[in-house]
Amino acid sequence: MSLESAVKYFFPKSTQISDSPRATASEALTGTDQMAAMGMVQSMAPMGFSAFLGKVGVSNNDSRRAVTLLTEYALQTCDKVAALRKLDTDIKPAVMQTLATYAYQDYCRSAASLKPCDCCAGEGFIAAEVVTMKSMLSGGPNRQVREQVSVLCKSCKGKGVVSAACRDCSGRGRAVDRKKTEEQGLPVMGDCKRCNARGYERIPSTEVHRSVCGITDAITLDTWKKSGKAFYDHLIGKLEIEESWANSALNKVTA
Repeated sequence: MSLESAVKYFFPKSTQISDSPRATASEALTGTDQMAAMGMVQSMAPMGFSAFLGKVGVSNNDSRRAVTLLTEYALQTCDKVAALRKLDTDIKPAVMQTLATYAYQDYCRSAASLKPCDCCAGEGFIAAEVVTMKSMLSGGPNRQVREQVSVLCKSCKGKGVVSAACRDCSGRGRAVDRKKTEEQGLPVMGDCKRCNARGYERIPSTEVHRSVCGITDAITLDTWKKSGKAFYDHLIGKLEIEESWANSALNKVTA
């Protein structure tokens, strides 16, 4: 059994009542057996198992646990990066937690994810300057007055969020290769270059750096680009590796 097939046990559709006898083959596992197997995997690969369950929306507690475990891992390994090793001991945990939180959010992203609208900063409305005609009560001539008003954001249509799907491939991961299309005269599909065939936009690393700067100014943008971003990407990769390990462990336990 894989992690994806295990999700159905957390979202049962209905209770099935039947007079058919249960299979007695040794390889047939009951629901209780499946739950026990997942409990074993949770102890064997806690980070990967919790990260996956949080990603698919099974439990917010799993999401928080995954971030906590990733933060602990970051604290154990961050001293390999000189810029992070030099952080004050009272600041380092907060920085690692911030990196772990963003890494987990990036790990959970998909073409179906939503992100705050950049145009209105998630507010749904933007400030605009309009010119209106004001009539004078004393009977004088009308005059133009410039005013600041809030108008509906056209990008998100007031929702405050937009799709994280890639604009070129619309979440499919494949788009028309313009160069080859022009050469051959026919539409040629290829891996989307904007999103590297992922189908969605990743969280900008500059956004992560801005959050870190809200905690400490010890990590400059140049330092972030040289070593900080690589460590952040390593944390995202760690979650993917842990998920793969949890999936393998579940397959072995239920084999």
